[in-house]
Amino acid sequence: MSEKARQWVPASRLTVLLGEDDLYRHRPRYHEIVRRARDTGLAGASVWRGVEGYGVSSHIHTARLLDLAERLPVLVMIIDDTDRLRAFVESNADLLDSVTVALSPVEVFDGVRR
Repeated sequence: MSEKARQWVPASRLTVLLGEDDLYRHRPRYHEIVRRARDTGLAGASVWRGVEGYGVSSHIHTARLLDLAERLPVLVMIIDDTDRLRAFVESNADLLDSVTVALSPVEVFDGVRR
């Protein structure tokens, strides 16, 4: 691919914050979010497990004592076109109704995909 074809292009980042033990129909909610993102044809999704955080309860969950770690934070990140991400959220309201969802503008370096 020529240097001229490689450029930064606008996109959006969908960030979903939840707890690792948030379930959806007896399965991890983050797994269902990733599965639905793939099935929708979104560019990609990643899940990160946090080491400390708190939510609505204001109770801090931490991994400092690894044997006692529970309810640690999880972050799901999906980057794609803004309209596609908005449509994904709207069509999956049942899955995303009890978590924090944020949409942010980003730029993606295009031209390195294989």
